[in-house]
Amino acid sequence: MTLPVSVKGVVIVDGRVLLLRNERDEWDLPGGRPDAGETYEAAVVREAREEANIEVTVLDCLDDWPYEVLPGRFVRILAYGCRVIDAARTALSHEHLELRFFAPDELDGLRLHDGYRRVIDRWFARATR
Repeated sequence: MTLPVSVKGVVIVDGRVLLLRNERDEWDLPGGRPDAGETYEAAVVREAREEANIEVTVLDCLDDWPYEVLPGRFVRILAYGCRVIDAARTALSHEHLELRFFAPDELDGLRLHDGYRRVIDRWFARATR
C-alpha cells in the first residue's frame, strides 16, 4: 500500500527551531501535502511560506517514516532540513493556533511527535558542526 506523503521542514532561526501548534494542541513542523506535480522540496518551501511567512531553501532529507495521524490512518512523513533565506516577517497563518521558536533545551515536555524531535535533534547537530 502506498501512503499519502506529507513533507515537513526543520527551520532553525538564531539557534531556535520553528514549531506550530495545531488544533490537536500538538507542536508540528511546517509542512503539508505536495500539490499535484509539485516536488517534495518545492512543497516544503511553499508550506514554510504559507504557514509562517518564512523563505527557505531545502538542503537534505533527514528521515522518513509512517505516521498515524488518526487511528488506522497513516501518512508517510518526509522531513527536510532547511536553510533560512528570510525570516524577517514571520507570521502565523490561519492553519495553526500558535507559532513559536524553541531552543533545543525547551523541547522536553512539549507535545511533539518522537519523529519530529528526532529530525530536529539531527538538524541541530548538523547546524552546530
